[in-house]
Amino acid sequence: MPDPSQSPDSTVVIPEGLRRQLDDFRRHLWRIKVLEACIAGVVGLVFSFLLVYGLDRVWQTPGMVRLGILLGGVSLFVLFAPYWLHRWVWRHRRESELARLIARRYPGLGDRLLGVIELQNQSGNSDTLSPRLRAAAMEAVAAETGKRKLDDALPPPKHRRWGMVALLLLVVAAASFTFTPRAGINALQRWLIPLSDTERYTFTLLDSPPSKLAVPFGETFDIVLKLHRNSESRPSDGVGRYGLQPEISTKLTGGHYRFSFPGQQEKGIIVFNVGDARHEVAVEPVLRPAAEKISVHVKPPAYLQIPDRVLELNGAFFNAVEGSEVVVSLTSNRPLASAEYGPTKEIASDLPQEGAFTPVSGFLSLKGPLAVTPPITVGSRPFEIPFGWKDKLGLDGGMEFKVRVDAFKDAAPGAYLQGIDRQKVMLPEETVDFEALAEDDFGVKVSGIEWKGESTRPTSESPAAGEMKLAEGNPEDKRLSRPVAFSPAAVGISPQKVVLRAFVEDYFPGRGRIYSEPVTIYVLTRDEHAQMLKSQFDRAITELEDVARREQNQLDENQRLEKLEGGELQSEESRKRLDMQEQAEAENLNRMEELTERMEKLMQDSARNGEIDKETLRKMAESLKSLQELSGKDMPKVRKKLGDAQDPSNTAEKTEKDLAEAVEEQKRVVEKMQEAVENANDANRRFEAGTFVNRLKKASSELHGVKDTLRQAAERLFGLRTSELDPADARILTEVGRQQSDTGSDIRWIQEDLTHYFARTKQEMFNMILVEMKDSQIDVALEDIRSSFGTNQSSIGSDKNEEWAKRLSDWAAKLEEENKKNNMAGGGGGGGERSPEDEDFEFMLRVMKMIQQEQDLRSRTRALEQLRRSADIRKGGAEP
Repeated sequence: MPDPSQSPDSTVVIPEGLRRQLDDFRRHLWRIKVLEACIAGVVGLVFSFLLVYGLDRVWQTPGMVRLGILLGGVSLFVLFAPYWLHRWVWRHRRESELARLIARRYPGLGDRLLGVIELQNQSGNSDTLSPRLRAAAMEAVAAETGKRKLDDALPPPKHRRWGMVALLLLVVAAASFTFTPRAGINALQRWLIPLSDTERYTFTLLDSPPSKLAVPFGETFDIVLKLHRNSESRPSDGVGRYGLQPEISTKLTGGHYRFSFPGQQEKGIIVFNVGDARHEVAVEPVLRPAAEKISVHVKPPAYLQIPDRVLELNGAFFNAVEGSEVVVSLTSNRPLASAEYGPTKEIASDLPQEGAFTPVSGFLSLKGPLAVTPPITVGSRPFEIPFGWKDKLGLDGGMEFKVRVDAFKDAAPGAYLQGIDRQKVMLPEETVDFEALAEDDFGVKVSGIEWKGESTRPTSESPAAGEMKLAEGNPEDKRLSRPVAFSPAAVGISPQKVVLRAFVEDYFPGRGRIYSEPVTIYVLTRDEHAQMLKSQFDRAITELEDVARREQNQLDENQRLEKLEGGELQSEESRKRLDMQEQAEAENLNRMEELTERMEKLMQDSARNGEIDKETLRKMAESLKSLQELSGKDMPKVRKKLGDAQDPSNTAEKTEKDLAEAVEEQKRVVEKMQEAVENANDANRRFEAGTFVNRLKKASSELHGVKDTLRQAAERLFGLRTSELDPADARILTEVGRQQSDTGSDIRWIQEDLTHYFARTKQEMFNMILVEMKDSQIDVALEDIRSSFGTNQSSIGSDKNEEWAKRLSDWAAKLEEENKKNNMAGGGGGGGERSPEDEDFEFMLRVMKMIQQEQDLRSRTRALEQLRRSADIRKGGAEP
């Protein structure tokens, strides 16, 4: 127990100098460690920023990595600084803790300081703890401590080194902001907000590179990366790699890097490295968009009056008439993003073209996979329309796809006359049947026939002219065919030359009529018709005589063969001769059949004429009958027997018999041919005698025509010199002069033919007429009259022509009377009773004429009915 007598405890404190020294030591320690904690925090923050900055220069630092870096940098402030302050500040706030720290550097001093500090805190009476001794001990330690620098006992300071590191890092950070401000700011943003979608900044900056791309399936494709105009770096090379395939490098050209990759069929990733820029593109190979269906809406020109048409194109071309509007519709296999056409391009053509070709182009309107062009006007030239389109994946389609438009003009219609010869000879009352055909590619508007006459000699009558509308069509009628029965008498055409044409009109504005090739119809008088028949009969007789000569020659050869023995006839050489004879007989038979057909037609036309005497017709009929029997029965028998004689199965006797029968049959054929030739020549002589009458009548008619023409023009021509005449009147004088000269030539030919005819027949009347014509010197007189036309003495020439026309008519009448007498003498013995054969022939002739008249009447009725229909069409009525 303490002694109660002792003084109370007194506390001994450490000397003030030692306390101040320890306080300085503490403040110094705290200042250094706080500074170190701050510097460490700054180092951590700046280093984490620079780490993000540096990593971003190499790759696209992921957000989680940046978050870890940020947390690591901030942790030096959040974790390390509190720990450091706790360790060096909080745990070194007491003198004893400071003494222990000093003991690490100065163990002895530290222990003594610790002992002094403990003495300061001890309590007790003065017996056990002498205050003086404690004070002396403290003074001694304080004196020793005062001789030392306690700062040397501080832990090795790191603030300077860390400060240098921090300064260096700050310098580096400041440099990044100074020299690469965009990269620094970008790194700061990505460091401060690590989980944001802020793209890393690269010195090589690409301009909107794609992240996904559809490429043509199995085709090589290009990807172009464009440098941004603000790119700080412009590397000369770029590298791209598709998956694990070899890298592809390319050079910078014009601010672009063009990478060409081989065709791909599988999805993949392309990694591009251009400088510090690294970019990935997801690639999907896809088939190009293609047109599955192509249709064209064609709107024809309004004047055609035909409906629009829609064409489904199997090929890439179609036809359209000039002036049409076409709209092309393309249906793709997937929706399109854009589509365009043109510029259109002219296609070279050998045909002459009008005007200049104007290219057009534009965009198609889109609705899903359907793309439609605006209306495109078709000109006169063929052209092609190129198309291109792009789908919503960015793939181009079409490429070289083109649609060809074969433009053509609305061709002129065509008119044709079918079933009629280009030249036709007929009497006015006859009717010719043919077909009028009209064609047009876009519809026939109207079709018909037109005729224009042309006088073959001067006459007071005006040439015929007229037309007949056969049918009115419509835009759907591309072909109109109508039968035509054309009768000159039904339309009031007198004997003259008529040019007949079909005409057609289409719907093309202002085109007018298109005509067919002309058909020339010679409408003859009966006299002219008889002369024509006489010429045809002459040619037929000449051919009949030739056939007869050939048959006689063949008979001679067959008779030579007949002299051979049976065995000789069966030799190879004889068989060849027999075969040649059979072929020659067949050829002669063909000629006879053709000649028979011509003679039948000639007989019909002669009966129709009405001016040919009955005896001439009878002789012609007898000759025709012989020809019919020869071609239909007799000559085929000869041919058959010659063929039988060549049969290899024949015996020698059978061959001799067949050949003998052929020779006998051929003799009868030759005799009948001679008889036919005699009948034909007899008919021809009678025909020729009759033609003199017709020829004289024709010459008289022509002189009357010259007279009438001159009298009509007399009032205009009277008193004028030739030089003063109107051109039309001068032309009339020229024409009548030419006709006068032609008539004079015809009369000279008549005289020459009369001479030859009299020499053959010795008929005195023909000689008497010939003598009168020569004595009258009519040919010289007609030539003098023609000369007077040149001096405009038309009235004198007109009167003289009338006199000579009367003389020609008188001569024709005398010959006509003589022919009647001869016919009566040859047909019945001068007026006695007629034979039954004559009566039969006359009856047959009357029946034939009745049939012809009935046929002509029926044909003219058809022609008149067509005229009535044409009148209805003209009035706008419907076609019956």
